[in-house]
Amino acid sequence: MKPLLIVGSYLSPYVRKVLVCLEIKGIAYEVDHIVPFFGDDRFSRLSPLRRIPVLVDGDLVLSDSSVICQYIEDKQPAPALLPADIRDRARARWLEEFADTRMGDVFIWRLFNQIAIRPSVWGEKGDRALVDRTLKEDVPAVLDYLEVRRRRRVFASAPCRWPTSPSPPSSAMPAGCAFRSMPRAGPAPPPGWRAPWPSPPSRSWPGSRTPCCARRSPSSALR
Repeated sequence: MKPLLIVGSYLSPYVRKVLVCLEIKGIAYEVDHIVPFFGDDRFSRLSPLRRIPVLVDGDLVLSDSSVICQYIEDKQPAPALLPADIRDRARARWLEEFADTRMGDVFIWRLFNQIAIRPSVWGEKGDRALVDRTLKEDVPAVLDYLEVRRRRRVFASAPCRWPTSPSPPSSAMPAGCAFRSMPRAGPAPPPGWRAPWPSPPSRSWPGSRTPCCARRSPSSALR
């Protein structure tokens, strides 16, 4: 069987989410790497919104990570990505949406975009004030929300258990993919910033062995 083709970049948490699903399923795939925000008319035909990832399976082309993951689940149901219980399955889908939208906005656009994308792709300085405000206000709010659900064991509802199983819980996987963007950027928290969580989700979530706000020097693009 011909491997599935994934068009995208490993830097994208949405691409990583799809690749994790493929790895869990043991489905062969190839990655056609594309630099984020670049692409010619051929890419526009594949992805009308010019977003990654894009999946190509024969004459089928899909260009949304959640749609792609659902297609992968339907294509090969075992091992299951989603819990069997309808309530747990709904929770997993909601947390995927939370990771894709809220965490995408906070960690990718407000932090990673300012620290890594703007200087390296567009040659612009990032917005230090926005980064500081995001670390002070938005990141704690996101982590508070996730920590409450971690304590309620919402993330243990998937059919597989992380890390004792090679497959991460489907409810935690999208957020873990979002967290993995932050060590690449290395934003330094503002002076006096302290994590208020006794067991920060960023330290214990699958796909994130490094705190999301790694204590390294801020990028020179923000100075």
